Amino acid sequence: MSTSFVQVTPSVAAYLRDQMPPEPPLLARLREETLAMPMGLMQISPEQGRFMQLLVRLTGTRRYLEVGTFTGYSALSVALALPADGRAICCDVSEEWTAVARRYWREAGVAAKITLRLAPAKDTLDGLIADGGAGSFDMAFVDADKENYGTYYDQALTLLRPNGLLLVDNMLWGGKVADPADQRASTNVIRALNARAAADPRVEPCLLPVGDGLLLLRKN
Repeated sequence: MSTSFVQVTPSVAAYLRDQMPPEPPLLARLREETLAMPMGLMQISPEQGRFMQLLVRLTGTRRYLEVGTFTGYSALSVALALPADGRAICCDVSEEWTAVARRYWREAGVAAKITLRLAPAKDTLDGLIADGGAGSFDMAFVDADKENYGTYYDQALTLLRPNGLLLVDNMLWGGKVADPADQRASTNVIRALNARAAADPRVEPCLLPVGDGLLLLRKN
């Protein structure tokens, strides 16, 4: 049994991508446009987008919640995999970034599936809960400001149905979570959430080295 992970060098990454169907041209264009932006590295990888699409189909997701949409790659990936009656609610605070997302959603023909809420995500999620949305979502993805990860985690779990799936991004934080010398606030927040999830009786967790670390949690 292997006790370590394969180092994903550029050549391994290229091989990995060669073993999957080609990235759809529209997603590729969005990824390339985003990478040219000052904060383009915040975007998820095409492999993660494809993994999320697979999870949508495996879980039969019809209602999807996203905290942190950026330029829309993850939301577009999911919306393309949702059934015709599927719906997504996406939370962000940037009109500039999400203007790019809206443009690609329209071009892909999935804009009608996506409701974008431009407001602090804590407020949006509290509003969904207050409006009776608890237990109504099939899948949620959190990829936003790290200082509020604990709050988003609790709110998303409230909004998910039993057996719903929560995905939390950046949970290996470039490997910094394993460096005891790194005591920055963002690193400690992520460490604390990993530890909390591992002991949380509400969920079944699995932390994977996908992208920058993807924490998957099935709600009990």
